[in-house]
Amino acid sequence: MQKFKRICPKCKSNNTKKDWKRRGRQSYKCKSCNYVWINKPRKTTKNTEKLYYSYVVRKQTYSELSKDTWLSLKTIQSRFDNLNYEFKENLPVWKEVVLLIDTTYFWEFWLMLFKDAYSKQILYQKVVNYETNKAYKDGINYLIQKWVIIKAIVSDWRRWLLGWFDWIPTQMCHFHQKAIIRRYLTKKPKLKPNQELKEIADWLNNTDKESFTKRLDDWYNKYKDWLNEQWVDKKGRKYYKHRRTRAAYYSLRRNLPYLFVYQDYQWKIDIPNTTNWLETVFWYIKTRLRCHAWLRLDRKLKFITFLLNQPHTFYN
Repeated sequence: MQKFKRICPKCKSNNTKKDWKRRGRQSYKCKSCNYVWINKPRKTTKNTEKLYYSYVVRKQTYSELSKDTWLSLKTIQSRFDNLNYEFKENLPVWKEVVLLIDTTYFWEFWLMLFKDAYSKQILYQKVVNYETNKAYKDGINYLIQKWVIIKAIVSDWRRWLLGWFDWIPTQMCHFHQKAIIRRYLTKKPKLKPNQELKEIADWLNNTDKESFTKRLDDWYNKYKDWLNEQWVDKKGRKYYKHRRTRAAYYSLRRNLPYLFVYQDYQWKIDIPNTTNWLETVFWYIKTRLRCHAWLRLDRKLKFITFLLNQPHTFYN
């Protein structure tokens, strides 16, 4: 089998040979003109980006990529570390948006996302240490300063946000409200008042504000005395007997003005009643991160940024 010969860049002869290594790279020597040279390194940026796409989106591991490319694990890892990605902002200036806002936990940090319910596009993302009211407020003010017209906001239960921006209709997510009731009453409550209250909460998506309020009032009038029962300890301090039931009831009562905002503006604005479209993004990111457990913090942030920069059809 005839071996491939390097061509001399000076005299164009193929009468060449390998001539040691210089700084870890192979050098070649021409036997005709005694010229010594080192080939330029290959441009691996495009190939590395394709590999990183397979690593992130297609959930390929380092070992699988190594078998396909004949590169070592450390080589692939070092190439990935040299890639730099930043979040691409494509803010719809002077366009109407309905914001879906939420924050999720990624073990070492919290990821806050603002998504448009119309275009399904991520408008704002920020890595925070904790889910705080100030972080939400800063994000909304940032979009307002960028001339984004916010028609409505859909969020989970945040006391300050429900009614903080008077000129922006705020809808509370029905899924989070049901989760609050389920946390207080459990999935299968044993007491009859708790069972009926949970049925009222489960009826939330299939009713209007007047019917829901009437049914909630009827439940309270029926179990008012039972709900206000108290007991006294040895020191004379009074406590309510059914504190978890009271917490569930007053959660519905307190959030009632924000549970049916989507119906009040149904002729003007198309407002979703949940943040499920945003939860889909969180699910998409976490399912792909699960294939690469124990990633370093900087690699995990790069991983998430790359996914968020992809077209929104990936996670819708």
